[in-house]
Order: sequence, then C-alpha cells, then structure tokens
Amino acid sequence: MVLSVDEKSQIQALDHSQPLLPLRPDQVERHTHDYLRHGTTCLFAALEIANGKVIAECQSRHRHQEFLKLIDKQTPPDKDLHLIIDNYNTHKHQKVKNWLKHHQRFYFHFTPTGSSW
Repeated sequence: MVLSVDEKSQIQALDHSQPLLPLRPDQVERHTHDYLRHGTTCLFAALEIANGKVIAECQSRHRHQEFLKLIDKQTPPDKDLHLIIDNYNTHKHQKVKNWLKHHQRFYFHFTPTGSSW
C-alpha cells in the first residue's frame, strides 16, 4: 500500500467567546471579535493513494510514534506500507528509527529536500 503522509503542526484551537448573533433579513452572520484559546493541536494525515481513504488524527504533541501506530492498526497486517513523506527532522528521529526496526512492513520514501507537495 502506498500512503502519502503529512502533518500540520501548531494549529490553534480557538473558539468564539459567545454564540453567533441571530440572523435577520439583509443581515450577514455576525459574531464577537474575541475568542478563547484552547492551546494547539497537530494534525497528522495519511492518504491511501489507490482509493482515497484518509487516516487522520489530531494530537496534543508533535510525535510520530503514535501516528505510525495508528497507521499500523488501520491497515491490513499482511500489506507492506510505503509512506511518502517530507524530510522533516522528526521523521528521521532516533525513536522513529527504532520503532521502524520492529515494524519491518513500513518503508519511508522521502520527498526531495526543499520540494513542495
């Protein structure tokens, strides 16, 4: 299986401090200018190239081990997994390398440095 994997880190989790104001004829939707901060989250996603299925998860920390475990659980155990990923440093972290040693069906294919999706 070929999966295109990417992450978006430090997404701000914001919420309006008050509900939307009621709509009226000739009036656009309105809301207050202030908001509440709920910290940040990291979105990890893997797109299965053959059928468009997406495996995704938001995590409070930017760690790849948990996301790799999710991919491992949500894919058929008899399939080799070829992950197309960028050259972000955390993909090459020693903890990720150690995890990959025990999960031989995962193969990383890195995009060229400086390239864009």
